[in-house]
Amino acid sequence: MAILIVDDIPVNLMLLEEMLQQEGYADIYCLRSGQEALEMLATTETSGAEEKRIDLILMDVMMPGMDGIETCKRIKAQDGLRDIPVIMVTVRDDDEALAQAFAMGATDYIIKPVKELELLARVRAALKLKHETDRRKAREQELVELTRQLDTMNRRLMHMVPRDSLTEVGNRRYFDEILGREWNRARRESVPLSLFIVDLDDFKRFNETHGREKGDACLRKVADGLSSVLKRAGDTVVRYGGEEFAAILPNTPNGGAQTVALEFMEYMATLNSRDAGAETPGEPLTLSIGLATAEPCRGSDVQSLIAAAEGALYLAKGDGGNRIKVAFDCQ
Repeated sequence: MAILIVDDIPVNLMLLEEMLQQEGYADIYCLRSGQEALEMLATTETSGAEEKRIDLILMDVMMPGMDGIETCKRIKAQDGLRDIPVIMVTVRDDDEALAQAFAMGATDYIIKPVKELELLARVRAALKLKHETDRRKAREQELVELTRQLDTMNRRLMHMVPRDSLTEVGNRRYFDEILGREWNRARRESVPLSLFIVDLDDFKRFNETHGREKGDACLRKVADGLSSVLKRAGDTVVRYGGEEFAAILPNTPNGGAQTVALEFMEYMATLNSRDAGAETPGEPLTLSIGLATAEPCRGSDVQSLIAAAEGALYLAKGDGGNRIKVAFDCQ
């Protein structure tokens, strides 16, 4: 590890250098002014030369021109240098000067005349601190890079998902793929799998009354609303077809699925109320939900879950719509 000594008196430089060399520190640089130290550090930082990268600075407080306190302040003001520990070397135990030095970012101090044991102990402590700081920052950088890579991968995966171009949720092909996979997982792990299908009530008349553009906007709102109430990463929203949507809820019992369906109904009712003033006069748009839950067993078929949800939806619409119907004991 490289050490920089800054002192305007040559004999002090020689003394400190000799003590450190006897302890085995080989990379030692000696300079006689704060300005020279700043120039060297700036050159090293700009070039990125590892062989001259400084790990510790020993600096005299009292120097002509730019003193040690001002030099320390300027070093700590630079992003690439502020982690370098600075040990101030002073001829007296001057509380005011030391307070200023610590305020400028100094790590430690040594009183002249320097005692070898004290010097080496403080140098070891400062270098250990630098090593730990470098290791922590390297780890943080690794985590930042890993996060970036994961974000890039997720974005790529998102683009790979078969999507409905209008609502930007998964399409029917994606539904078949995900539901089949979750059905098999539920069977292996002996956990419930819930599915509910949403259908907009009398959407054809809504389109005729308000126009296709407003109808498309409505479909997007439904998709966004359904996505917003599904808070778990494994839950999936798809456009099932036309004005129908589906929500796949892995490892979710019937009661939990009903809670989600009710929350979605309430969300859409609030949305209707909020947008009422902006809508063309007419009946508010409502929706029906058919919900089914199964605990798959060997020999069972995922189509039974779909049929149960569709049957419950048929009953909901047959009873006038704007309601949830639940199919029980689906296997």
